[in-house]
Formats: sequence, structure tokens, C-alpha cells
Amino acid sequence: MSTEANPTNHHAVPAVSIATARTGVSSKVNALGMRPMQELAYARRGEQFLLIKSPPASGKSRALMFIALDKIESQGLKQALIVVPEKSIGGSFADESLTEQGFWADWVVRPQWNLCNAPGEDNGKVAKTKIKAVGQFLASVDKILVCTHATFRFAVEEYGIDAFDDRLIAIDEFHHVSSNPDNKLGSLLGQLITRDRVHVVAMTGSYFRGDAVAVLSPEDENKFEMVTYTYYEQLNGYTYLKSLDIGYFFYTGRYLDAIMKVLDPALKTIIHIPNVNARESLKDKHKEVDEILGALGEWKGRDEVTGFHLIERADGRTLKVADLVDDSDAARRSKVLSALKDPDQKNNKDNVDIIIALGMAKEGFDWIWCDHALTIGYRSSLTEIVQIIGRATRDAPGKERSRFTNLIAEPTADEGSVVDAVNDTLKAIAASLLMEQVLAPRFEFTPKDQGPREGFDYGVEGYQDGKANVGVNAKSGQVHVEVNGLATPKSAEAARICREDLTEVITGFLQNNTALERGLFDKENTLPEELTQVQLGKIVRDRYPELSDDDQEAVRQHAIAALNLTQQAKLVLADSDAKGEQGNTSLIEGVRKFVNVRDLDIDLIDRINPFDAAYAVLAKAMDEKVLRQVQAAIAAKRQAISYEDAMDLAKRAVAFKNERGRLPNIGSADAWERRMAEGVAALQTHVAKKKVAEARGGSNG
Repeated sequence: MSTEANPTNHHAVPAVSIATARTGVSSKVNALGMRPMQELAYARRGEQFLLIKSPPASGKSRALMFIALDKIESQGLKQALIVVPEKSIGGSFADESLTEQGFWADWVVRPQWNLCNAPGEDNGKVAKTKIKAVGQFLASVDKILVCTHATFRFAVEEYGIDAFDDRLIAIDEFHHVSSNPDNKLGSLLGQLITRDRVHVVAMTGSYFRGDAVAVLSPEDENKFEMVTYTYYEQLNGYTYLKSLDIGYFFYTGRYLDAIMKVLDPALKTIIHIPNVNARESLKDKHKEVDEILGALGEWKGRDEVTGFHLIERADGRTLKVADLVDDSDAARRSKVLSALKDPDQKNNKDNVDIIIALGMAKEGFDWIWCDHALTIGYRSSLTEIVQIIGRATRDAPGKERSRFTNLIAEPTADEGSVVDAVNDTLKAIAASLLMEQVLAPRFEFTPKDQGPREGFDYGVEGYQDGKANVGVNAKSGQVHVEVNGLATPKSAEAARICREDLTEVITGFLQNNTALERGLFDKENTLPEELTQVQLGKIVRDRYPELSDDDQEAVRQHAIAALNLTQQAKLVLADSDAKGEQGNTSLIEGVRKFVNVRDLDIDLIDRINPFDAAYAVLAKAMDEKVLRQVQAAIAAKRQAISYEDAMDLAKRAVAFKNERGRLPNIGSADAWERRMAEGVAALQTHVAKKKVAEARGGSNG
């Protein structure tokens, strides 16, 4: 495990280093031609609802091919529809000769049914020809269709949910789905699940979204069989790559004056320059690219075949730089993209050296030789961060180390707040590497003028009577909101529900079919009160029939307050993002969306080192041991296990270890083994809390 600086660039010190064993098992195949993750997924091919959480390059696309062919051949399904977020990703599901590796059938998509290759737009109004093509496919005897999320949404609206009965719907990049009713794909998925006449295979390399909304509601998630293959398992099974470094570096002035301190021209690198609305942007993307090219060396023209810039270094080496930012010449841009995607060059390390991009080269972009993903500007979307990290984590001969660097304008917040924000971000990344979902805002609502809560910050003016006060507890991440006329729960159970179970109540409301249909598709004729009072009220009564009428009403009011506040906060954040108003506090503001990671008592910060005119926050080495600690901490928070039950489970875990030579794995597919591991984690939490309480008692004595 190493946190040493890059020997060719003494300025760049990694913040996180994940060391791996390089067992080589990730590339090994079984008798059917399946790699480890694919074999794991195929073993669950009989499940009606299957969720595959697995990192980039682990083989999700081919795993789906195996499963889809079996569902059509052996499970009685008529057809398979493969749904991807954008047309470029459709290439992942092109024809594959699976029989060459030992499987019993090949993957074949007839050209007219790969709608990702068909002409026409997929944003906004999808070309009518594509919607018509979906209808023709459904009426045909052919078996496989590939289309975008947008095409699928419009086709369902055109032909109805029941037109897709007895078919497999496979959704790639599943984090685009959301339990929010405004997410159309998520709403359609909810209807398909409720109708219960389709099979669904969902796949994602990041089980986080860029906002604080869950991908699936707990109710729907429980219907899915999970196949979880973590980043660590993937990296550990590589043949060549043995470490992943993650670093956060802060600078003052212009990023172009600091970039060469983290950009090593000897490394194969993808540079993502900042969005024009970001504080780091100079508001001229072409000028920024020109300055980066100038910093790399002397421009010698463009390669006529590839369109790549040719940059001569002082040592005489010529760099090939692909510019994906310049969109002024469509023909040249197409030439550059074709050169990057040329299958004949996939294994040619010398094809390109550096790629400069703005919004491209993230999701689904495959360049196995990438050593370094360098991102300028803070990314508030954890999904985007993990997707970018995934660009550098492909296995390739001679590639032992890869890294993700985020170069950020120094925040105006004090150093302690920045360190806490980086620590929370690292915890969120660690959780995402483990494919865990831990985003869930926690609110405490009270009627107005009830007084401030201890430990909460109510802004510059502080708490004031007669005003709608909002306070934030920086340590816990909890938000206290005063609402005029809010009903107060009378019983202890109702108070507990308002404090702990609002997410479940809201989820039940969002997944309610009547509420969805009327709120989404009949807005003009639906009164808001019918949804928030009648529908939500019914959900509360059905879920908590033992509560009194007054307490049921209090729970309903707290739930709708939480829902409204979350939606309004998202709108404000999106608006300030669009206007570029978050400025240099965006790091702190963005981390506030990773609320629940603050409950994980894990310190990943090691030290603060000077960098440029600012500083770099360095973290402890993140190896398998640390990742498992994070996983255990998440499980302990998720499972409410009493001290007595935890003790009993821990004793059984010891017996398990004596018998098998290892402790139970919290990520095991076996439910009992998982439960024992959760018990061990819960016991550790109970013991830690007891020590803290004793220490406080001693200090007060």
C-alpha cells in the first residue's frame, strides 16, 4: 500500500490508494466462456427481477447476453428489449460469437432492430420511425431489440404497458432511473413491476445518483435479486492493475496555471475541463484547450487520418492529443471519434496519449490504456465521479497503477470544513465502490416558535421567533425545519415514525400507482390536495393502522413537508448550478447531498499537504480492510440489531470462523452468513457507543 508521489511528477501526491492482489481471476472464463461476475449473474438467471451492480469493465453487457438468451430459449419469454441511455452505448450490445467461448448460442441483433444505429434524434421527441420500429418488432418473430431510454419511454406511451407482456426489459446504466415520480423511466418501471408480466434485468456501475433520490424504493428493491460485484473484487482479480489512487487538490488563481503540477504527460490521460458555469471555467472552452496544448509542448499540426493534435515535447517525444471539446467542425470531430472507437486500435497503446473532453468520454467510454482521469472543477454528482474513475480502471498489459485527480478552486470555507467535506466525499466514494446506496436526507419538522435545537446552525441571523426557521446540524447532517400549523405527533411511536421512517412513507406514496397515474398523466384535472391528502393519507393509514387519527394526520403532514422540501431544495440547487452561483463553496454544498455517510464514523483523512498556493487533502490508504470496515459500518446503520442479538450473532460468527477459517462475509450471497456478519458489525457499533458514553461520563465526573 503506497501513498508515495509519482516519481516523474513530484507535485502530485495521491489521496487514496487501493492496493490489489492481482489474482488474474477477472479475465479467466469458465466452460461457458463466462468471467467471474458473469458466472455469478448467470446463476441467478431464473429470477424475474434481477439487479446487477458491477463496476465498469466487469462484463455486464455480455452477462446480459447470456441471461437474455436463456430467458428466451428456456424461460418462455418472447423477446428481449435492451434499453441504454444514449446511442453510443448501443455498440456494447452488437453481435457476439459466444459459441466460440463455449456458450450454446450466439448473440445476434438484426440491423433494423438496433435502433441506436438508426437515423433520427433520441432527445426530446424521438423520431416517429423509431417508435414505429418498436411496434413492428413487438409484432415480429425476432428476438432482440436495442434502443435508448428515450425511445423506450415513448414506445410505452404509444403502445401501452401491456404490449410488453412476457418480455425481458433490460435497462443498462440503471442509475438513470429514480424513485422520484418526475423520473419517467422510473415511473414506467414501477408500472411494469406492478403489472407483474415482464422480467427485468437492471445493470449499473454506480448505485448512486447525482441527487439525493434513491434509485429504487425499498419496496421495489426488495423484489429484485441482487448480484453485487464490487470495485474491489474487480480490481483484485485483474492481471496487471494493482492500485487506484484518488486525490483532491486545491489551487488559487487560474486552473491552467496549476494543471501541469498534476498532469504528467508520460501518463495516458483523460482531461475533463470544467463546465462553462463552473467557477473554475474561464468561459472560453476553446481557449482553455489551446492553453493546455501549449503547456504540453509545441503544436506540430494534426494527423490527417485521426484528426489528433500532434504536440512535440522538449524531450523530442510527440504526443497525440484527441480534442473532444472542439465542435466547430463536424467532419473533423467525427474523424476524431471514429479514431478513438476504431476496434482495430483498441489494443494499440500508441494510438492516442491524451484526450481532452467536456461532457464526453465518461459513461460507457472504453479506453483500456487510460492511466489517469484528471477532472477540473468540483463534480456534485457522485455518479459522475464514479463513472469518471471507471475510465481509468481498465486492466491492460504493463499498467500497474491508475489514478483519479480532482483539481478544484480553493473553497472560501475554513480548512476544517473542507477536510470534513473531503472525508464525507471519500466515504461516499468508498460506499459507491462497494455498490451501496446510502443517500437519504433526514429531517426534523416542528411547528413554528418551538425554539432552536441544540447543535443546529440557523444562519447569520440565528433563530428568530415568528419566522420559518431552518437549521442544519453540521455534525449529523440532520435538518430542522419549522412549519406553520404543523401537527405534532402525540404518541412515542408516531414521533419515532416522523423521526426515522419518513423516507419509507414517501417511498410508498411515490410508488402508489394511482398517485403516479393521476399526478403525472392527468395533472390538469388532478387537485394537489387529492394526492397529498387523500392518497398519502390512505398510505399512512394502511401502513400504521394502530395510530390514532391525530397521529396519522401528523405523520402525513411530516411526510409531505419532507417531500416538498426535498423537491424545492433540488430546484434551488439546479437553478444555482445553471447560473453558476454556487461559486467556491460548491464542494461544501454538494457534499450535503451525501447525508447518511455522515453517520458512518470513519475517518479517512491522514494529513494536509501543501499544494500550489493552497493545499491537498490526503487520505489514509484505502485497501480491502478499510473497504470492508466501510461496508460493515453501512450494514450496521441499515440493520437495527439489539445488543443481545448482536452478541448471539457474534458468537455464531466465531463458530463459523473456527469451522471455515474466516469470518462471515457481509457481502455474501448466503443470507445467514450475511446476517452473522451484520451482527458482528452491530456489536462493534454497540461497543464503540458504550466506550464513548463511558468516556463522557468519566469526563463529567
